[in-house]
Amino acid sequence: MTAKTIRQKYLDFFQSKGHKIINSASLIPENDPTVLFTTAGMHPLVPYLMGQEHPTGRRLASAQKCLRTGDIDEVGDLTHLTFFEMLGNWSLGDYFKKEAIEYSYEFLTSPEWLGLDKNKLAVSVFAGDADAPFDQESYDLWLGAGIATERIAKLEKNDNWWGPAGQTGPCGPDSEMFYWTGEDEAPADFQATHDDKRWVEIWNDVFMAYNKLPDGSFVELTQKNVDTGMGLERTLCILSGQSDIYQTDLFINIIKAIADLSQKTYQDNLKAFRIIADHVKAATFIMGDDKGITPANTDQGYIVRRLIRRAIRYGRLLDINLATWTSKLAQVVIGDYQEIYPELVKNQKFILQNFYEEELKFAKTLERGEKELINLSATHGVSGQMAFDIYQTYGLPPEMVKEIAKEKKLKISTDTFDQEFKEATDKHQELSRTATVGKFKGGLADSSEDTARLHTATHLLLSALRQVLGDHVFQKGSNITAERLRLDFSHPEKLSAEQLKQVEALVNEAIAKALPVDCQVMSLDEAKAVGAMGVFESKYDQEVKVYTVGDQDKPFSKEICGGPHITNTSELGHFKITKEEASSSGVRRIKAILG
Repeated sequence: MTAKTIRQKYLDFFQSKGHKIINSASLIPENDPTVLFTTAGMHPLVPYLMGQEHPTGRRLASAQKCLRTGDIDEVGDLTHLTFFEMLGNWSLGDYFKKEAIEYSYEFLTSPEWLGLDKNKLAVSVFAGDADAPFDQESYDLWLGAGIATERIAKLEKNDNWWGPAGQTGPCGPDSEMFYWTGEDEAPADFQATHDDKRWVEIWNDVFMAYNKLPDGSFVELTQKNVDTGMGLERTLCILSGQSDIYQTDLFINIIKAIADLSQKTYQDNLKAFRIIADHVKAATFIMGDDKGITPANTDQGYIVRRLIRRAIRYGRLLDINLATWTSKLAQVVIGDYQEIYPELVKNQKFILQNFYEEELKFAKTLERGEKELINLSATHGVSGQMAFDIYQTYGLPPEMVKEIAKEKKLKISTDTFDQEFKEATDKHQELSRTATVGKFKGGLADSSEDTARLHTATHLLLSALRQVLGDHVFQKGSNITAERLRLDFSHPEKLSAEQLKQVEALVNEAIAKALPVDCQVMSLDEAKAVGAMGVFESKYDQEVKVYTVGDQDKPFSKEICGGPHITNTSELGHFKITKEEASSSGVRRIKAILG
């Protein structure tokens, strides 16, 4: 089976079970300051998992773009990826464990769907702890489905508990399905062998029965949900009989393109090929998002820069000597995914231009880093700590530092180099983790009233900006905490003090008028017809929520949105802009508060 076939079969199966197909949400989370990227299919659905009504219904399914950055340094082996697709289905307070497990088993084993060998399947369930009991119900349901007792493992929370996506939010015990990929017969006792790498997790049913609070405690949710996830790349590997994800049809074209550029073979350069393929793909998808993310030194832009520059460094190790080449690989990615993710085609010029510019910038940075290394090493030679400092400032990895040292005949402390570099890296990561905990705190789940007010104020701000600056202004991203709002929008230049004053005045005028905030559910075509602002990238016939502030015929604001809102602008108080600055090329950023 191809990736396209599996993706479509999944959506068709759940559509046949009464699920509505929803489009992949943006890779850049809306109004969630706890993470930089959408990390799972459930992430965009948090408000609905918490009880808000979804406009499309209570049974949903999707193929969701996801990006996880915690394992960037692990990419290069057989399994780790930064960008991936998660096939998911949800029950928002509708069915629960029984139907979820029955659907999973049918889709995996039925000849009409994936047709996997039942004798190679095993499952795990939550063993229970002080926070939640042993999942007896799931255990019994798997027995009833035909899974032998010996093939059901009872595992602890670190194995069989999912969530939340951020620091707080919905979570719960899960039941995971595994497939035996070894050439010999699958072992009977899964409890004893579940750590064997030949048991590959293929699907995960999460039973969201709890909400994790800021103090670390768990409380039961009033609305019990089902959240499932099947990694497309991993499933494709199993069904195509491949152990190497980079040899499947999701990667084979970009691997061939790297071989053509480098005149080297994949088998002789596995790590470099894999890193380049993964990183270029991930960066393409981030920049291909309609939020307009560009390489930068902070937040999502920093990740893009890191991905592109790491790909370039490994391209250098492969002797790819073209002045600019990453954009050529990005074109391959766009071609591979253009049918399922048309936003890549729509934003192709933006993607390719940013690859091109970042590659030119990095070439100059590498040159400066090489000179600095030579200067610093003149007295004491090249140490691991020095290599780390160079890496942090200029982006030269330790492998490249060693390469330059050898080429320039610099003295290098080979015995202690790797250990010194590791110690410096570990110390930096610990500091980074501490800083991140403070930076990405809060979120929709734990401050709904405050975020609802600020979220509504963001609608007013965008409308006011369009009135003052013009119709070229569109939202490029937003981030809301309990204390402030942040809006990124398309505009080529800094706003004057007078323009900021006008924007503030318009928002406060709308607040003073005590305008009603009304929500209507309609199709995308209807939303377009009534002039609602929003991102129209869905290829499915789905319904959306349209929020109107003011009179329906002559509104102050009309936007497609899924976030929380108040019911009247009089609830907002006084609006004040605290900062206006550049976010990225052609994108400005405003931060504001409500008094």
